Amino acid sequence: MTERARTTPGRRTLLGAAVLGTAALGLPGAAHATGHGGGHGRGGGHGSLRELPVPTVIGHRGASGYRPEHTLGSYQLALDMGAHIVEQDLVPTKDGHLVCRHENDITATTDVADHPGFADRRTTKTIDGVSYTGWFTEDFTLAELKTLRAKERIPGNRPDNTLYDGRWTVPTFDEVLRWADKEGRKRGRPVWLYVETKHPTYFRKLGLGLEEPLARLLRRHGRHRKNSPLILQSFEPSSVQRLARLVGTPRIVLLSGPKARPWDFVESGDPRTVADLVKPAGLKWIASYAQGIGPTLDLVIPKDASGRLTTPTTLVRDAHARGLLLHPYTLRNENGFLPADFRRGTDPNAYGDVFGACAAYFATGIDGIFADQPDTALLAAADFKGR
Repeated sequence: MTERARTTPGRRTLLGAAVLGTAALGLPGAAHATGHGGGHGRGGGHGSLRELPVPTVIGHRGASGYRPEHTLGSYQLALDMGAHIVEQDLVPTKDGHLVCRHENDITATTDVADHPGFADRRTTKTIDGVSYTGWFTEDFTLAELKTLRAKERIPGNRPDNTLYDGRWTVPTFDEVLRWADKEGRKRGRPVWLYVETKHPTYFRKLGLGLEEPLARLLRRHGRHRKNSPLILQSFEPSSVQRLARLVGTPRIVLLSGPKARPWDFVESGDPRTVADLVKPAGLKWIASYAQGIGPTLDLVIPKDASGRLTTPTTLVRDAHARGLLLHPYTLRNENGFLPADFRRGTDPNAYGDVFGACAAYFATGIDGIFADQPDTALLAAADFKGR
């Protein structure tokens, strides 16, 4: 029996147990993902950021541990598993439509390379200071992009997901909003979405600003109010500030490594780094226009040189003191993505002790977590609340 064959039954068992377990335990994710009743159909007026379950489980790009990311199949599975919120990342097409991709470089996430008619679209671009060669959404109209099919981004890590290659197209955000409205009517409760603007400064310089068309879509679907069941997020604070001027929808500032500078800071000459933003003064500044932060997990508990967890920082305490929620990213089941002290065996793609890792992060007081396998995170959240 191969290593892959040995690990596959365990994955299926974990997935099935989680889906059954959320219902059996009465988890909010199974029947009441938002922790409040009432309201269905269109998204507005039925949500409250403070009413979300704690810990909140956010389906990272859907259920991307089981389906190709940012597809309607991935989103549907995350919702069916009980994820409290389902995440979308937005990039524009050449003709200004917002579509759901983690990056505008679609080389690894679609079959574009298999389309001879688009061979001449392959190019090299510098995005946020990094050079990429491939195919990019801003060079395709929506009609052209819809001729492509989505595929698994990291097939080496998740070979089982390649079963679904070619099954779905690249969804527009309008399609996702309509899907969420439909699912909300079916379930009798709003479906929460978590929406990120990707590379907003880069796209604005191309004349493809993200915030204005996003705000128009939110208004059209009634998700533009402060109590709407949707959270906006960006790694660029200026994008979050721009959105704050356009809609009342809740907002989160994403934070990467401590030495990093948000790209809009680089462009504007702002010398601050993430390390500055997680200090009390930086958090106070963020709290003036946002309701929370989405830090990388290493900002909550750093790792040592061997990749093992060390002592938690004061970030949770400091952010909470300024009224900010914390939704760190990203929990993944595979050994290769876990802290070294929670890996099991030598196969980087086999599942490690994700429950132990999750317990360590939840113990810091974070309000939620982004997870590629939301069923696992829901079980971990139930364990934590049941202690």
